[in-house]
Amino acid sequence: MNRNLLLLALCQGLFLTNNVTFIAINGLVGLALAPVGWMATLPVTGYVVGGALATGPVARLQARLGRKRSFQIGLLVAMLSAATCAWAVSQQNFWLLVGATLVAGFYSANASLYRFAGPELAAPAFKEKAISLVLAGGIIGAFIGPNLASATRTLLAVPFAGAYLVLVGVALLSLLALSCIRFPDHRPPQAGDARGRPLREIAAQPVFIVAVTAAALGYGVMNLLMAATPIAMQQCQHPFDSAALVLEWHVLGMFVPSFFTGSLIKRFGALPVMAVGVLLNLVCVAVALSGVELMQFLVALFALGVGWNFLYVGGSTLLTQAYRPEEKNRAQGAMDFCVFSTMAVSSFASGALITTQGWTLLNLGSLLPLALVGLALIWLATRPSPKAYG
Repeated sequence: MNRNLLLLALCQGLFLTNNVTFIAINGLVGLALAPVGWMATLPVTGYVVGGALATGPVARLQARLGRKRSFQIGLLVAMLSAATCAWAVSQQNFWLLVGATLVAGFYSANASLYRFAGPELAAPAFKEKAISLVLAGGIIGAFIGPNLASATRTLLAVPFAGAYLVLVGVALLSLLALSCIRFPDHRPPQAGDARGRPLREIAAQPVFIVAVTAAALGYGVMNLLMAATPIAMQQCQHPFDSAALVLEWHVLGMFVPSFFTGSLIKRFGALPVMAVGVLLNLVCVAVALSGVELMQFLVALFALGVGWNFLYVGGSTLLTQAYRPEEKNRAQGAMDFCVFSTMAVSSFASGALITTQGWTLLNLGSLLPLALVGLALIWLATRPSPKAYG
């Protein structure tokens, strides 16, 4: 851990502060403002759809301007979109809120690449640990995000408007931290430079397919259950502070393991660690189906967070074996497009299912994508070891 990695981990933590606050309040604000109940999680869906749409432009922007400039532009967009969210809530304008979260997705598409920028700030031998340690910065979001949502819920006359305004300050702090990071010198693409293989060839590799499948479906299942949790707990008569506590433990589960996930991957390999991630997701579903008391929500969401960590860090590390240095923007952008697209579907399904079918069916529905991830891991494990490019 060097100074640059430490600052990047701080930026990751502030990014997760934004995300967790969005998750904690967007569904509830959506439920209050939406024309019909099944639209409640559209503000959550708008955020991830915006991220999916922005992955291509962000990849091109990073290739042209470099990591630092692209990340800074993303944070400026974060400030603008959070301020617009506050205005939309104060005006009780549901569709403006959805539009603002859609624009905020540009920030999310940028900040999701912090994990890949980490290895560029460390020696090659510490690639796995660099990805993991940057993601460990999310612990900041685990503590600040839920408590920020709870503390600022009534800051202004309109519930939750104050929370969105505070996120402007969070993005500003992240912008200051990011500006102090020294990234490697960036050289824009020149005529005659090696461009590497086309994306279709990179994406046809088994290691790419499995890395993206695990990261995307693992994130999709996590998002499906996490986005629905505040609404499900409200339906079960739990107070908002209890939902904030559950989300806090969930995000701790997502990011505390990052202190050792990289070491586990280096020792045992990515596939065994990812397999444990699938098992932990199954534990989450089993606990969630056992009842709707506070402790069952808390344990289920904590297991879900740790399972996500193993799948996401493992998948991100596995992806680095699938591309050459000149192909990184294409490959990383393609992975994040798949992740955000899956999250968009799961966010929309989350609101529709929790308001029409309930918590039980929502959990049962998550078993199919988990089974697909398990089969994908078995398939790759039975194949010859791929040639590493990263």
